[in-house]
Amino acid sequence: MTYANATTMSAMAGFDVDRVREDFPILGRTLDSGARLVYLDSGATTQKPLQVLDAERDFYLNHNAAVHRGAHQLSVEATDAYEGARRRIAAFVGAAEDEIVFTKNTTEGINLVAYALGNAGRIGPGDKIVVTEMEHHANLVPWQQLAERTGARLAWFGLTDDGRLDLDGLDELVDESTKVVALTQQSNVLGTLNPVRTIADRAHAVGALVLVDGAQSVPHRPVDVTELGADFLAFSGHKMLGPSGVGVLWGRAALLDELPPFLTGGSMIEVVEMERSTFLPPPQRFEAGVPMTAQAVGLAAAVDYLEALGMREVAAHEDALTELALGLLGEIPGVRIIGPTDLTDRGSAVSFTLSGVHPHDVGQILDDQGVAVRTGHHCARPLSRRYGLAATTRASFYVYNTAEEVTALAEGVRAAQRYFA
Repeated sequence: MTYANATTMSAMAGFDVDRVREDFPILGRTLDSGARLVYLDSGATTQKPLQVLDAERDFYLNHNAAVHRGAHQLSVEATDAYEGARRRIAAFVGAAEDEIVFTKNTTEGINLVAYALGNAGRIGPGDKIVVTEMEHHANLVPWQQLAERTGARLAWFGLTDDGRLDLDGLDELVDESTKVVALTQQSNVLGTLNPVRTIADRAHAVGALVLVDGAQSVPHRPVDVTELGADFLAFSGHKMLGPSGVGVLWGRAALLDELPPFLTGGSMIEVVEMERSTFLPPPQRFEAGVPMTAQAVGLAAAVDYLEALGMREVAAHEDALTELALGLLGEIPGVRIIGPTDLTDRGSAVSFTLSGVHPHDVGQILDDQGVAVRTGHHCARPLSRRYGLAATTRASFYVYNTAEEVTALAEGVRAAQRYFA
């Protein structure tokens, strides 16, 4: 794709990226190297618009109090703000309000489900837990630990050479012994968008539950839990313009109601006696202690911001940038794209290697030019091993990135190649 076409497609996406950038003062920074910041690491964490910062600040300035406690006005206002955030976030993913549990991040949401399923006796010796070889460690290690605690066994979908799930043995892998299938909707390394509904339909046919890691999908494209086909979905606020320290777990109401609490203490109890306790229904059952109210309010503001842009428009903008990046990087001799090389079932994380140059060295040259990318195995070491790699360089795009910045990425890679030639 030419630069002009990428610019045109971004404009057609329905929002003005130059106007969007005005809401992110950090993007105007000049770094110590003297270069202007080009932030291409949104897969790790996103920058925050003024609207999110203002929402958090307003809460602390005018409404700060512990929620679900006290009868004074501030407590009532704080509770209304917290529960209002839950309603807005529920609507964003097509969920019912009582199906949204606030967590610290995606990792905590996945751990909550893994521990609760184990404690509920839903997983036992001889049962199977199925994951994929492309999972972030956050959606692999909790299931390894659950298998170890319960005597279940772990199995996984392999990967094809072009970075997709190998579904040839779907029916044999997801069989009657399978109790849980856990998979990412979009790989944080490959950018691959997985066929969640196909896998979920097979899992449900054999009575298995399905958990989806939505950390890399919910921020970037429309996701509706009624269409997804899963039973649980976890995602993080900081990857979708929101604050750090807040995440979301969606679960089907009937399933949440069956699960025991993950953490216990205040706010999630019904009756406490010295001998025993009973617990509130979901979602409060899973929200022990004083919650992260300001962060939830900030995440609701991020949702409002994304909805004002339009999630289909967000996806179209990122697709234009991704297609441009794949084309420009693909023209550089020695560059190897790890993952799909076109937009078919693909998101906006682009990982690559440069022949003869270590990814960390590529990252350093890019940093000298102001281009912020991620280097390493991206918390997905089994995936790196599958492709015979110690590390890759990853660029990830979001609503505030421009075609010029993608061009700067490609120019920086060429500079690294010249420097280490």
